[in-house]
Amino acid sequence: MTLRQQNILSAIVEQYAEVAVPVGSSLLAKVFKVSSATIRAEMAELERCGFIMQPHTSAGRIPTDKGYRLYVNTINDNPAVPSLPERRGERALASRVQNAGAPERMIRNAVDTLVELTHNLGLATIGNQLYISGLSNLFGQPEFMNGMHGYTSQNNVQQVAQLLDNLEPWLREAAPNEPLSVYIGQENPIGRAAGCSLIISRFRSPFSDRSYIGTLGPTRQSYRDVMTLVSRAGQELEEVLYV
Repeated sequence: MTLRQQNILSAIVEQYAEVAVPVGSSLLAKVFKVSSATIRAEMAELERCGFIMQPHTSAGRIPTDKGYRLYVNTINDNPAVPSLPERRGERALASRVQNAGAPERMIRNAVDTLVELTHNLGLATIGNQLYISGLSNLFGQPEFMNGMHGYTSQNNVQQVAQLLDNLEPWLREAAPNEPLSVYIGQENPIGRAAGCSLIISRFRSPFSDRSYIGTLGPTRQSYRDVMTLVSRAGQELEEVLYV
């Protein structure tokens, strides 16, 4: 993949996350200051390689799970300096964790703060239980309200429910060991057709050396922001709780 193709893919991911409609060549031509024909040729190659797709004739393009995975891997390889909103979010997380009092309240506050900041569903393990907050955020997304790009909203909701029903035992059995793990769409262990991404951070707590906090949202989301905040939530909880 050329650098320009990688940049075009990143632009499609980020624009689609913001507006929830397929991204067309004319918009990208203005961004990259080249002709629409040049952008269409690059998009055709990205589509041939499976990184983007055209949901219907005459539409722009949207990322595939494979495209999101490449984008996320690029973020991991090239971490950016946190933006002002990200720094504010990190400060809010720190304040609400440190001022919560009891360990369980600290974890709940961190989850609730993630919900407010990411507009995703937030979750965390507290002992052998899974704390969930923000269901209305998740089901308020276009993917679940109206159905998008060949998925029915009912099917998506059922798949999300299956994922949530089985998430706590899966976390206990699989015990992901990375500080930050990202499961995109079909990569999810359960509910693969839900059109969701699970972003979780492992941290040590009085409840377990492998506690988890994270978010569940549509595959169409601002990965850089959410990954930064989830990672920071795990770090903050470990610093306060594991002493």
